[in-house]
Amino acid sequence: MPTKATLCIFVKAPLPGLVKTRLTPFLTRVEAAGLAAAFFADTFALASSCEWARIVVACDGDPSLLELATGTEIWPQGSGDLGERMERALSLALESSKAAIVIGTDLPGLPRRFLDSARLQLAKHDAIIGPSADGGFYLLGLRRCPSGLLRGIPWRSATTREHTVARLCSVGLTVAEAEPWFDVDVPTDLVRLAGLLREECILAPRTAGFLTGLRHCLGSP
Repeated sequence: MPTKATLCIFVKAPLPGLVKTRLTPFLTRVEAAGLAAAFFADTFALASSCEWARIVVACDGDPSLLELATGTEIWPQGSGDLGERMERALSLALESSKAAIVIGTDLPGLPRRFLDSARLQLAKHDAIIGPSADGGFYLLGLRRCPSGLLRGIPWRSATTREHTVARLCSVGLTVAEAEPWFDVDVPTDLVRLAGLLREECILAPRTAGFLTGLRHCLGSP
């Protein structure tokens, strides 16, 4: 039977001008920060629904700006590029868990079954990666994390996932692939998200509520 796993949410404190910058000037800096806060709230609620998960919030910046449940475990991301910070968090998580999964917050509406499936796959494989449409990934799960595993990976690239899978395989890890999903990084992603929420194809209550106030730029009826 699969055991509990650490589910680590990677997030940047939602300060105007520092988060979701690729959505400006489509959104104002304040709107982008509000959207980032809503994304986190929905992601945290999703994670909290997973009874198998030990939840950790890995924060870049001031965690007091996040809406957190009392007693939430918070880790600083620390220095370095995304790969160094993720590797640090995964290694720390694996000191006390048999499996660790990292997700970001740019994926509101992600179905819970994706996380449940990832946890189950880690009972059979050393790693699991969730592909996103832009060539990156929205989820990375590991049962072991050799030193330097994510060093030198090109981030924000159309080949990020490809390079990451090659690296995992090069150190002898068996890799499973989760169902694809999409990140919300640029205006076209946001318009797509708004449409899916309106049609109730996906659920992300805090994000949906926030977007109702952005009809001026999303063209909502």
